[in-house]
Amino acid sequence: MITGEDVQLVTFRVGPQEFAFDILQIQRILRYEAPSPLPQSPSFLEGVVPYEGGAVPVVDLRKRFELEAAIREETRLMIVDLGDQRVGVLVDEVREVLRVDSTTISAPAPIVSGLAAAYIAGIVTRPGRTIIILNARKLLSSTERLALGAMGSS
Repeated sequence: MITGEDVQLVTFRVGPQEFAFDILQIQRILRYEAPSPLPQSPSFLEGVVPYEGGAVPVVDLRKRFELEAAIREETRLMIVDLGDQRVGVLVDEVREVLRVDSTTISAPAPIVSGLAAAYIAGIVTRPGRTIIILNARKLLSSTERLALGAMGSS
């Protein structure tokens, strides 16, 4: 029997779908706070919020995935570490920390291609649930990350 390592995932909801990030990519989960808007930014970029003495850009995953985006009581801002920078990711609701065996994570089907495939690190299925694991580092293109880096440092 092959045993994988346990992976801890933070599950969250964006629209009707459940997603997850590896817990190691998450720095903090905050209540929603309206970001300060940035001029001439892409529609999915809500603005910036103060964080640890600086400002982090806020990406609205709902807009990034072209879903309806109403702010509710359970809306959360997840501060995600992209390696060389941090971004806030706006989600509808943070659900739970889920421990899964890495061997139960399946790769996205070959039919999932293009941009969507770049975002998806894997898929976990549970009875009545399909959780799409996102690769936080792929949510923004390198061009977008450079632009955000410039905004964050100004």
